[in-house]
Amino acid sequence: MKILFVMLFLVVSLLQAKVFTNALAKETSPYLLQHADNPVVWMPLGKEAFLKANKENKPLYISIGYSTCHWCHVMEEESFTNIQIAALLNKYFICIKVDREELPQTDALYQNIYKKYSGHAGGWPLNVFMTPQKDVFYITTYIPPKQRPYAEGFDTLLPKLHRLYLNKKHLQKAVENIAHATQKREKSIMKKDITLNAFVNSFKKMYDSDYPGFGHSKQFPQASKIALTLDLAELTQDAKLKEAYLTLLDTMAMRGLYDHIEGGFFRYSVDVEWEIPHFEKMLYTQAELLPLYVRGYEISHKPLYKDIVTESIAMLDKRFVWNNLYFSASDADSDAEEGGYYTFSRSEIDKALKYNVHEDDIKEALGFRLEGNMHVKIHLGFDNDERPKGFREFQTMLREVRKSKKFPFIDKKINTAWNAMMIEALYKADYIDVKYAKKANRHLQALQNLMLREQELYHQSVPDHIPSQKGLLEDYAFFIGALIASYESSYDEDKLMLAEYLLWQAKEKFYKNGVWYLSEQRNVKADLNDKYYTSSLSKIIQDILKLSGIKESLRYEKLAYASMNNLHLELQERLADAPALARAYLMQKEGVVSLKSKKENLLKNYKKIQEILYPYIVTVPKDYDSYLACTLRQCFSQEKELKLIIEKINRYKKKI
Repeated sequence: MKILFVMLFLVVSLLQAKVFTNALAKETSPYLLQHADNPVVWMPLGKEAFLKANKENKPLYISIGYSTCHWCHVMEEESFTNIQIAALLNKYFICIKVDREELPQTDALYQNIYKKYSGHAGGWPLNVFMTPQKDVFYITTYIPPKQRPYAEGFDTLLPKLHRLYLNKKHLQKAVENIAHATQKREKSIMKKDITLNAFVNSFKKMYDSDYPGFGHSKQFPQASKIALTLDLAELTQDAKLKEAYLTLLDTMAMRGLYDHIEGGFFRYSVDVEWEIPHFEKMLYTQAELLPLYVRGYEISHKPLYKDIVTESIAMLDKRFVWNNLYFSASDADSDAEEGGYYTFSRSEIDKALKYNVHEDDIKEALGFRLEGNMHVKIHLGFDNDERPKGFREFQTMLREVRKSKKFPFIDKKINTAWNAMMIEALYKADYIDVKYAKKANRHLQALQNLMLREQELYHQSVPDHIPSQKGLLEDYAFFIGALIASYESSYDEDKLMLAEYLLWQAKEKFYKNGVWYLSEQRNVKADLNDKYYTSSLSKIIQDILKLSGIKESLRYEKLAYASMNNLHLELQERLADAPALARAYLMQKEGVVSLKSKKENLLKNYKKIQEILYPYIVTVPKDYDSYLACTLRQCFSQEKELKLIIEKINRYKKKI
């Protein structure tokens, strides 16, 4: 009886796992063989398929991909193994599978049609619908099984295309539209570029080239606005935008906003010329500005930018660090005098210059700041965009002067969001010195140990106390950002898993019906305004988009789309307030590019990858000897040499 039961179980199991064998089983291509057992009645490309289409009066569906194409596999899993979708394909179409590595000329033909028709870069999987006479009437990349916000699903698209094929008048119109569009590629692309140009035009209206920045009376170092400047420069190849970015970096670094003696930026300048700061130093100011200088160094290799980063991190280590955690801020006042610690008397400056062989160079660079009453305190700033000769000796002497002064009060709160911001900045500073990634690892572990308790994130604490306030949206958003940066520096899967876990926990806590809220109570909506630093709303959407590229996940893209869906009009009206959301919007619109290769290749070439000019890059370790560049639903280049793939990425969606 037991034997009979086992035999019946095996028979039922075999029936449930029915094997569908199609004509691809006779092929040698690994990609075609992957689809040999699909319920879709696939055929290889050849005369037989077109003869069959003519005989049965059916259009053809050609699916083009290759064996290591992630989204090709996704389409197979979602649609080509789906009995209902397969039934529609088999009923209405003659289905052909093409291995683009086996037939590159066929792939090139249809990629070219797609690019000219859509105005977008092509990629894989590519889906082509054509008549038996080989006239294309519909072409696209990834198609989901069911309707999604960004694309129609197979379930409704296939019957619609069947009806189109039967209506000869409409079919002819569709064929002509594609044929006509392929002859007007340049015009089509220009029409698609309206949104990007709108961002550029808005930026140019906001930017003041006479007093570099975005202020009219005060100058705040608006990091997200400056970051958007470079994004636009890289997307459009606009040299003036790049110049504006670098000019802003020079101005903030050389005028009074920066502490030239110990490093670090003050919170803002009370004048439009960046000369007189409010002498408060905020952790978040350093955390948001330092990555801009790292990026500036990556694209220009200007030594000043490297000095700004190393000096500022050293300042934080000296003044702000406790047990690998960062305090929040230092006060502007010292002994009841604003800026008392940071300013100098004329006699102190003269003494510091007394034995400096480059005294005249330094005085010339200091310019008007040395003029006037000998009893007025002087705050340092320089007129040029390079440090004068003899600066190091001058800096050392004035550091000695400061040793006799009382340092301002330090706010010793340990804030999760701001610590996470700074940790992400440290990972980016790894380009300048590998020690910073190791430092970031220590800080991240310390923050995790303190603020992540029983899988619950907390908002803030003070030394030697257990945190009690539950985390806010900003804590989750920036902590996830730090985890993503950590993952990309080492490809530690634990960091990626934790980032994903916290994202879904954040969604559960702070998200409802397309709206993000600041706290679990969901009584205050998260705003898009980057008032003091990047808004948590913008940051969480950026996180989601990065994870969509790293995990190659439509689930994440769907969440990003839903999060952005109700914000487009507000973004348009409030662009000056929301540059970080503009970056998220452009990241979604232009596409996150995933650069894939062996982990060893990615780690070894970290610096070269960081110098890529396309702004929205993530790196993904895969078991590939070569390099592959992909967006979420398609891959657009595969090269054996890193140099060649970088060239392809730099030209990706280049706006002319």
